[in-house]
This record gives sequence, C-alpha cells and structure tokens, in this order.
Amino acid sequence: MPITPTKKIWMDGELVDWERATTHVLSHTLHYGVGAFEGIRAYQTAQGVAIFRLREHMERLQRSCKILMIELPYTLDELCEAAKEIVRVNELTEGCYMRPLVYLGYGEMGIYPLNSPVNTVIAAWPWGSYLGDHGVANGVRMKISSWARHHPNSMPTASKTVGGYVNSGLAKIEAVKAGYDEAIMLGTDGLISECTGENIFIVRGGKLISPPPSEAGALTGITLSSITTIAKDLGYEVAFEALRRDDLYLADEAFLTGTAAEVVPIASVDDRSVGEGAPGPITRAVQSTYFAAVRGERPEYASWLAHV
Repeated sequence: MPITPTKKIWMDGELVDWERATTHVLSHTLHYGVGAFEGIRAYQTAQGVAIFRLREHMERLQRSCKILMIELPYTLDELCEAAKEIVRVNELTEGCYMRPLVYLGYGEMGIYPLNSPVNTVIAAWPWGSYLGDHGVANGVRMKISSWARHHPNSMPTASKTVGGYVNSGLAKIEAVKAGYDEAIMLGTDGLISECTGENIFIVRGGKLISPPPSEAGALTGITLSSITTIAKDLGYEVAFEALRRDDLYLADEAFLTGTAAEVVPIASVDDRSVGEGAPGPITRAVQSTYFAAVRGERPEYASWLAHV
C-alpha cells in the first residue's frame, strides 16, 4: 500500500521534515537486518484522536530490543510521548498508522552488530485497511504458504525483528502472485503458526481457537490479546490449541487479527470455503466490538486508548 507523506518524522528526539528523514546507505540494519519495529494505529474518537494500546506496543518494542541486545536509548514514557507528539504535529485528527523503528546506523560493518550506533524513529501517516475494505467486509482468500515460519531456534519469534520479515515477504509474494490475498504459514512441525503479519483464529462449535504463539513460533499479537478479551466479554470460550491445516478447512468460521489488518474474516483457505464462505456471526460480533472499542465507543475498553 502506498504511503501518503506527512510533515514530520520523529528521529532520535528531533522532529525532522519528512523528505529529510534519511539514513546512510551503509547503515548496519540495512545490510544485516538487526533491528526492531512496531505497527500502531490511532483512531478518531468523539474525544479526539487516540492511539490504540500505545503502551503495550512500546513495551513490546522494548522486549524486542532486549532479545536482540539493542540498547534502546529511550524510556517507555519517552517513546509514548514521542508517538503522541508525531500525531499532534502532523495534525492526524482522523487517525493514522504509526511505525516506530529502532535500527543500527552508520559506523560499523560486519556481522557483529553491537558497536553500531542505535537510531530510533517514529513515523505516522494516513493508511487504510491493509487487506482492503472489501476484505474487511466480505472476507479474504488465503493460501497455505510453501515457506515455513521460523523455528524459534533459528529466529527469535517473540521479537518483531526487521530481518525476520524476509520470511513473511516471500510468503506474501507467493500468495499474491497465485491470486490470493494473504498467506498462512506453518511451523517447521507442519502446524499452523500465523499469517505473514497477523495471528489467526478459527471458530469451531462456538469456541474461538488460535495457535499458542510461543509454541507455534508466532508473534504474540496485541490485537490477538484485544480480541481474546473482547470474545470472552461477549461470552465466547477462547482456547489456544495446536491447529492443523485441515482444521482451517473444516472450521465454522475463521478470521485474522493484526494492527495493520485489524480484524478480517477469512472466506476461503486453499480454495476451500470456510463455513459458508462469508463472515460468520461470531466473527461479525468480535469485529464490530473491536471497531467500536478502537473508536472509543465502548467505555469498558477506554483504558486501551491513549488520547493525544
């Protein structure tokens, strides 16, 4: 999806003009992929723009940096305030997508990363639905990828690592070129892990089931956490269990969750309709509640919003 430029990007504590927010071609992360990032959304609410689960995202960024042994030079509070500042200065009153990135900059070359300078940036711009409005409304076509998700002893799957997304990119290319909207990735054990940038739920017998992230080699999603809470509040049972690909084929409903994608029904997997091939009632219930929560229309989830 194309990016719509805004006025400023927060770079290492300063507000820099969008077109001047550049880095050197010999920056370490560009060559070796050691870096961490987040994706965050802000939404328009009746009380003004609010960032959804801001603190939880920045906490995960801190955890990613710890796993990668990157010394993040900003505190949690400083990162949260910087995120609010970049929304304010760019006057993104109707909401936006945000990209915090911690990367290793110019000064060292070679595999060993820890002598490189650490740079931190936060950008924000208007961005629509990642899988399209049609997908959100009607469901998306999914393909099981031939690319396996990382084994946790090959890549730290609890970290949102820059270089780790080569794996996702290859799976996404394969799916799109084959005529699908998104890919589902299996772990090296052949069990369902996650999508290229989203977690996955199925509905079976009225129960929501998702692969356990730590065992499946999936990132523990913040949207996954939100949907788990919402589903339980709506009276549905939620379980984390290992899933095979045929569990997807035989599911009553299925949907994916992620900050960029939000909550998207799955219409089919490998050309097999999921349920009736259209969003089911439980998917609709959790999806509509989620969209109400992010827009400040559900007071029980008000603590998830950081007003700018």
